Amino acid sequence: MQDFPSSPVARQQSVRLVVERLLRDRSVSRAEIARSTGLSKQTISEVMRELERDGWVYEDGQIQGTVGRSAVTYALRPDAAFVLGIDLGGTKLHVALADLQGVIVAESIEATAGDGGGAVVAQIGRMTDALLQRAGVSSQRLRGGVMGSPGIIEPASGGIVIAPNIAGLDSLDVRAALRARLGIDIAIENDVNLAAIGEHWRGNSRKARTFAFIALGTGIGMGIFADGHLIRGARGAAGEVAYLPLGGDPYDARGQRLGTLETAVGSAGIIERYTGLGGPSGSTVRDVFDRLETDEAARITIDEVGRIVTTAILAVHSILDPEIIVMGGSIGARPELKLRIDANLGRCTREPVQIELSALGNRATLIGAIGSAIDHVHRSLFGIGKDASPLALPFTAADVAA
Repeated sequence: MQDFPSSPVARQQSVRLVVERLLRDRSVSRAEIARSTGLSKQTISEVMRELERDGWVYEDGQIQGTVGRSAVTYALRPDAAFVLGIDLGGTKLHVALADLQGVIVAESIEATAGDGGGAVVAQIGRMTDALLQRAGVSSQRLRGGVMGSPGIIEPASGGIVIAPNIAGLDSLDVRAALRARLGIDIAIENDVNLAAIGEHWRGNSRKARTFAFIALGTGIGMGIFADGHLIRGARGAAGEVAYLPLGGDPYDARGQRLGTLETAVGSAGIIERYTGLGGPSGSTVRDVFDRLETDEAARITIDEVGRIVTTAILAVHSILDPEIIVMGGSIGARPELKLRIDANLGRCTREPVQIELSALGNRATLIGAIGSAIDHVHRSLFGIGKDASPLALPFTAADVAA
């Protein structure tokens, strides 16, 4: 076994090994840590003493050993630090405060400020202050956060390259502005990518290493996990399926702004198709689904949307070969649409990919943001790197938020 390390690097390595084991098993004795890490009892005693002193671990029970002996077990304190999860949309801003086990202690939802990026940053700051006060948590215990944003996020800088639904957000250094307002680092990730992370952490794709999450509502987007890793692409645009040349003419200039596929199956496209078939003007997508049993125009509309979405799923399946595809969003999670997709897939392939509806609904991005924030905090505080055991972090994939 390794002796107690004297150098800062070696001590950090010892802390990392101990914390990884505590993250994996939640409650564990010193002897169990020693067996799994190869660290000496002296090293583990010193590490646990430091972690207890700094408020990161506590004694949470005992386990019975041989010949009547018992051993104290330790666990990480979930309230040792808190994180922010932020789901920023064009119309809605959802902010949540959570502990290190992902338990939300306070949250609030407001209409997104309409005065541009600076106003949104100020709104997030005000909402965060209110949540900390409501939960009785000091700002010093807030250690990090992750924000989900629509648009394309540049992988290297985390900057928002394109944000079509929030004016001025892509011309502002949002990370720097949030840090100045909140005093902590806020990582920024594409909202659909975070929804995929949320589903992978606490949803229907927890056991899958390769899967896709497709969000269909006002628009359409996709988050991709391949062999346990979130795929962002060279410019952060992996999964931008809105621009697949399906459902219309990709050379039609009208599809260049939103994408050919999104123009066909997004909410505006559905309403346009429905009214073109004789549906009453002023109808909503919900109206179309509600009228499926009595309105032929509604049935034809959703049948056609199901056919186009199935074609997109076939394209994704042929490239990614996923174990499962999770459908989310206000339209994508409709069981009536899933019925049509399943039927169409059965006609197109002998081994259809498994389709599941999102288990997290409209909270998927928020849950993914919280999980990613916890991951960031563990890495920054304890030096847990990209080579960490996948089971040592909140997700199955060790580097989803790296």
